[in-house]
Amino acid sequence: MARLDLHKVAKQGSLSVHVADQLEALILQGKVKVGEKLPTESQLCESFGVSRTVIREAITHLKSLGLVETRRGVGTTVLRSTAVEARPAERINPTTVEDILHVLELRLALEPAAAELAALRHDDEDRRLIEATHAAFIEAQAEKSQARVEDFEFHHAIARATHNPFFEQFYEQLSPSGIPRAKLLSIDINPAAAERYLARVQEEHAYILEAILSRDGEAAKETMFQHLNRARNMYAQYQEN
Repeated sequence: MARLDLHKVAKQGSLSVHVADQLEALILQGKVKVGEKLPTESQLCESFGVSRTVIREAITHLKSLGLVETRRGVGTTVLRSTAVEARPAERINPTTVEDILHVLELRLALEPAAAELAALRHDDEDRRLIEATHAAFIEAQAEKSQARVEDFEFHHAIARATHNPFFEQFYEQLSPSGIPRAKLLSIDINPAAAERYLARVQEEHAYILEAILSRDGEAAKETMFQHLNRARNMYAQYQEN
């Protein structure tokens, strides 16, 4: 591979977004061609001056755009030079989109903080519950379910792990209807695109889980923010149609 012109990112704003933007630009400009591999995780960490968590978040974003795929033992390979984001539905009623965005705005204000506290405060029982809800999501996805309840329970388990009763009460009031897919009509769902979208959600959940169980509060906060912010940005696109 040709030497890439990568720049260390400023310690302001979301580091993973800065990294993803640079890598996306290189792919779209053809400086990393279809079929070529990106540098290894370690090499990217060194080039950008950031942690593995930041690099993984950036790669997850590129996957969500359909630009790359990662295979164990092979690395991350460029699939295409134009972005095609996986969107779970063909269309969504404008009022429904507005409701989804309002809920995500609220969740973005609270859940990154909850993830950070969960990383710092969780006990063995919390660990078991968060791991179990993540496993349930994976199983539901494998059965071609929309995994709405399992998605909710994963986030609910994180709220419990804060050991702050008000975080848990907030999530209990939110209920599974707070998961955006709960508001989508079955007739509007694109099964193939929804499957790719859920694969991305599963991977994002895995990174959140890893950060929490590692007691890395900053990484937990960042990965949760990126998870919810990607959803917000994706659903906002339905307003442009």
